[in-house]
Amino acid sequence: MEKNSKIYIAGHRGLVGSAILRKLQNDGCLNLIYKTHDELDLTNQQEVKKFFEIEKPEFVILCAAKAGGIGANSKYRADFIYQNLMIECNVIHHAYLSGVKKLLFIASTTVYPKNATLPTNESWMLKGDLDYANKPYALSKIAGCLMCESYNLQYNTNFISITPTNLYGNNDKFDLEKSHVVPGILRKMHLAKLLNENRYDELLNDLNMANLDEALVYLNKFGINENSVEIWGDGTPTREFLHSDDLAEAALFIMKNINFKDLIDNSQKIQNTHLNIGPNENITIKELAMLICDVVGFKDKLVFNANLPNGAMNKLTDCSKIHSLGWKHKINLKEGIEMMYQWYKDNHRRGVESKFTLRLKSINAILQREVA
Repeated sequence: MEKNSKIYIAGHRGLVGSAILRKLQNDGCLNLIYKTHDELDLTNQQEVKKFFEIEKPEFVILCAAKAGGIGANSKYRADFIYQNLMIECNVIHHAYLSGVKKLLFIASTTVYPKNATLPTNESWMLKGDLDYANKPYALSKIAGCLMCESYNLQYNTNFISITPTNLYGNNDKFDLEKSHVVPGILRKMHLAKLLNENRYDELLNDLNMANLDEALVYLNKFGINENSVEIWGDGTPTREFLHSDDLAEAALFIMKNINFKDLIDNSQKIQNTHLNIGPNENITIKELAMLICDVVGFKDKLVFNANLPNGAMNKLTDCSKIHSLGWKHKINLKEGIEMMYQWYKDNHRRGVESKFTLRLKSINAILQREVA
């Protein structure tokens, strides 16, 4: 993959896709293709077919997905399996039909069974039952990995799948209902801190609400008040976290240096040729929450609700395969959360300023009409 190669980033607005797009732009890549959902619905086979016929990308990085935390996975089970399967089937198949030189598919470590040994290496996929809460999403990601491998074996394509661990970073989803664990906890603590410090204007602007009483009722639904923040589960499960900028580095490293043939052990049956991507370090949810407390400056009580699901109890991936090929992460967890929180605050301020600007413009327009 060269700087003038025609590269399509599917899902360029998301956490992963935006990080990869920034990295490609910073590296001086000049021929990048990306479309919003309104411009190209990846669940629509005919739209995807037409896109590949017209654009003919040489390289594809498939980041587009419907993703979320435990709450979203539990509530939107049909959406998670249907939308992800449709995206993967359409993009991977038409990448093959149009002769794409190389494709990178972003999966997830949810593909591993809940009883896998730790640290979990790539051979564990399809060797046990999946965690119930994430099962529809996980099955769709397993299907994507198998599609890439199967197209390689039948059609001699060069499609590579990666299974990154839990991701966080700039441009993450901070929705209180649908977010992953790091942005979800971070925003909860930020809002509780604003409430505790009586910074009500900032709180209402963050929530895009006008009435404080309504805001308090809304926050209470998510276990947020001026003295405490509720965390799902009992805090004992372990997770590992990778900053999206590190994943972007890994993605480009693989696109430039690794091919499907490099992932095959000819002494064994060709299967599970995906690559784990992560830091090889885990942390309990309680330890994570305390770390985010420190970064945000939240000094009040954390309430761990054991009546809400923990998800899989323990996760730690074996990343020795990608390490042996020459890539390792650079951003430690505290540094990454600090970067993420600063991004959140900076973008929130811009959002607040733009709202006030729009209000002033609206008031001025009304006054001008009345004068006229």
